Amino acid sequence: MKIGEIELGPQPLFLAPMEDVTDPSFRWVCKQFGADVVYTEFISSDGLIRDAAKSRAKLDIYDYERPVGIQIYGHLIEPMVEAARLAESADPDIIDINFGCPVKKIAGRGAGSGMMRDVPLMVEMTRRIVEAVRKPVTVKTRLGWDETSKNIEEIALRLQDAGIAALTIHGRTRNQMYKGEADWTLIGRVKNNPAIRIPIIGNGDIDSAVKAREAFDRYGVDGVMIGRATYGRPWIFREVKHYLATGRLLPQPSVPERVELAKRHLLKSVEIKGERVGVLEMRRHLSNYFKGLPNFRDTRLQLVTLSDIPQLLSTLDSIADRWGDFDTSATVPAPLSHEV
Repeated sequence: MKIGEIELGPQPLFLAPMEDVTDPSFRWVCKQFGADVVYTEFISSDGLIRDAAKSRAKLDIYDYERPVGIQIYGHLIEPMVEAARLAESADPDIIDINFGCPVKKIAGRGAGSGMMRDVPLMVEMTRRIVEAVRKPVTVKTRLGWDETSKNIEEIALRLQDAGIAALTIHGRTRNQMYKGEADWTLIGRVKNNPAIRIPIIGNGDIDSAVKAREAFDRYGVDGVMIGRATYGRPWIFREVKHYLATGRLLPQPSVPERVELAKRHLLKSVEIKGERVGVLEMRRHLSNYFKGLPNFRDTRLQLVTLSDIPQLLSTLDSIADRWGDFDTSATVPAPLSHEV
């Protein structure tokens, strides 16, 4: 599979852009486990243009995470074109347009999946961005606005004509939000349309190596994007790659292995963001590495309240000491009911 001139090899795996999750340290971790392409958290076009500190900070990318895409969203053409140029100045490998976010405060303004209610505007915005930047432009979107307007087949063809280099489809409508099961049949129909020439990446409910393989084998997608299942479980990329290559499932990482990963992730976060912010923003990750451990409440509370790095490292070491022999095969999460 290729995006523009970026060669990704067969059956590449993508880390979905997730707000407050896919920061540089988490992208680094996912790269360690085999993610082929990673994306920043989505960035507001208005925030970039206003030079808002939070939006600008999301442009920070590093060579170790390439190929990396910067994802932007907005509802007006001119600000989105300007935001795409600003994003390109950070030298990503890909500029991605978010036409899929279903959150009310975004979709209600006509951005994200709200753009699916105005397909001509969506197509014109995409065409203008493609013309404005040199990097390959990709799009992430959904099946349609609601059950009566699953128009992704038409949208895919029109976005292809607008010049995008690849399309990611999440298998739900906007009105479904994160409920129900993703409909991969429509994703497969887009992929297998003989008029489609660009790569199609499937997204939605991929929470196991078996499901990832089914997405490739049954629906023929060029790539698979994984979102919520990576949260607290970034090793899913390694699991999928091993299963695709061998047909065998890997055992879950042991508690000591998870402890070492959590420590590396924490120190990477601090290296990138400084001690105060690095520790604060790791709180959403640390306890997730240890889901399923019994009698873990007090230790979890320490992980999400301590600010001193030596104390945090000591607490993590205590997890390995206390639960080192715990059978982590029991911590494999139940299948996801939804994915971002």
